[in-house]
Amino acid sequence: MSTHTVPAHAGRTLVLCLTLATATPAWATNGYFSNGYGAPSKAMAGAGVAMGEGPLASAQNPALGTAVGNVAGLCFTSFMPHRDVTNEGTGGLKNGTYESENEFFEIVCGGANYMVDDKTSVGLLMFGNGGMNTEYKDNVFVPGFGSGTSPLGVDLAQAFFSFNLAHKFDSNLSLGVAPVLAVQRFKAYGLEMFSGSSTDSAHLTGNGYDWSYGGGFKLGATWDPTPWLSLGVAYQSRMWMSKFDKYSGLFAEQGDFDIPSFVNEGIAIKPHRDWAVMIEHQRIFYEDVASLSNSHARSASVLRLGSDDGGGFGWNNMDIYRIGVQWQADPALTLRAGVSHATEFTDGQEVLFNILAPATPTTHVGFGGTWHIDEQWSLTGSYAHAFSNDFSGSNPAMNANQTTKLRMDQDELAIGFSYKF
Repeated sequence: MSTHTVPAHAGRTLVLCLTLATATPAWATNGYFSNGYGAPSKAMAGAGVAMGEGPLASAQNPALGTAVGNVAGLCFTSFMPHRDVTNEGTGGLKNGTYESENEFFEIVCGGANYMVDDKTSVGLLMFGNGGMNTEYKDNVFVPGFGSGTSPLGVDLAQAFFSFNLAHKFDSNLSLGVAPVLAVQRFKAYGLEMFSGSSTDSAHLTGNGYDWSYGGGFKLGATWDPTPWLSLGVAYQSRMWMSKFDKYSGLFAEQGDFDIPSFVNEGIAIKPHRDWAVMIEHQRIFYEDVASLSNSHARSASVLRLGSDDGGGFGWNNMDIYRIGVQWQADPALTLRAGVSHATEFTDGQEVLFNILAPATPTTHVGFGGTWHIDEQWSLTGSYAHAFSNDFSGSNPAMNANQTTKLRMDQDELAIGFSYKF
């Protein structure tokens, strides 16, 4: 009998391929979290914690597995962010307006949900957060901060793979839980001018892609007290990730870059059998992750990049408020629209490092619909736009006499196919 040895790297190669297909690095939306998962949610500006459609509904709230039934699907998103930075005044940054490259990205998501019996469902999902991606042909930190290479930028992608379990009780209460595997990829380049501010300059910049692995869990609940009212709540834990060893001199806590937790709650009001109005709130706890929340508004000599209290992006916890509307126009057509508004991601003293991650959009709108081709197949499409928003400030320790303005707007087209069985 012959035996075959599987290469040790085969499992990792499979995970990397799935990650690349799932979460192409693209954007900073609500910070860097996606504004909804799947085309039905994106059409409503991210709403969908109390009710949803298709397998990706469980990515919003694992308790929805009992509501969507036996269904499998695949979705594709074309994402188009437009970002630029403008520096004016006397300081260490190069004056002028500089646009980031890379304005078109393709992202894949999908999953399947299966009813074990009439009250219990299981599911497998893959989805992504997107991430941070900027590339400036001109290095705006040079020559004020010393020598450095061009281009300047960062590239972060995050993908999630979850196993979903949900159960519906007789009281119309559904509970769901989903262990989550997370994979992230990162690289930075053009940051040589901060070598003197790093605790490990050999692991600061220009080391190619590094990978980080970890996980956490999601919990969710839905309750339908009356036929016209549904309530939903979902919580995603912090994703505890392995460190980016190649960038232990950049991120605080020697390369730690955990993914922050969030909580999402909302209601769906159904004033008519064909209409539903969803009102939701989400809070993302960026302040729990030092590499994201630590301030860099300090002198270069005390930045101590890579240390436990090393300079980070200075991000705040973020609150997002959403309203989504769904209309069953006829048995074969469902139409959706929505709007969301988020609080500012940081303050005016934290613009310097956020040149690399200008997460400025606060207001999103979306619309779209689902065409039920027959009893099994359906096609869903959505368009979402993040309105242009700029954010200005100065880092008092490093460019006190210079104003930096960060600006971004975004367009997103999503399409999804689903099959009921």
